[in-house]
Amino acid sequence: MKPLRIIVADDEILIRMDLKELLTDLGHQVVGEAGNGKAALDLVYTLKPDLAILDVKMDQLDGIKVAKLIAGQKLCAVLLLTAYNEEEMVKRAMDAGVIGYLTKPVTEKELEPALRIGYARYQDYLALKQKKVVLKKTLDRNIYLERLKGRG
Repeated sequence: MKPLRIIVADDEILIRMDLKELLTDLGHQVVGEAGNGKAALDLVYTLKPDLAILDVKMDQLDGIKVAKLIAGQKLCAVLLLTAYNEEEMVKRAMDAGVIGYLTKPVTEKELEPALRIGYARYQDYLALKQKKVVLKKTLDRNIYLERLKGRG
């Protein structure tokens, strides 16, 4: 797996420091850190990372709202990290389009597979979206040609 450029957002500085160390040990580059949701979103827009790891409960914008904005615009893959494992929160995370959901405290053993699998699925998703665009153009062209044949 190629090293990923990652943004880490958590309102607890110690969590951010631990994550940064784990990610660096795994060969990834932490390109930005944020202590709240708005700052995280700003970093994603500015730095264009491969992946953002977001805490769910943050000031200004919670991680799920930020994830939904990021995923909706296909800016990068999003992995949620939280101390909460409630069914409603998991459902909100799924609806937001995240690639994974880990509970704190996270270990290297849990993080690496989540990154590898999640980022691969995100790349598959982007490829499918692109294929859909190409297929739509082909279909539109074929419909147009069929209509032209009908006029001849």
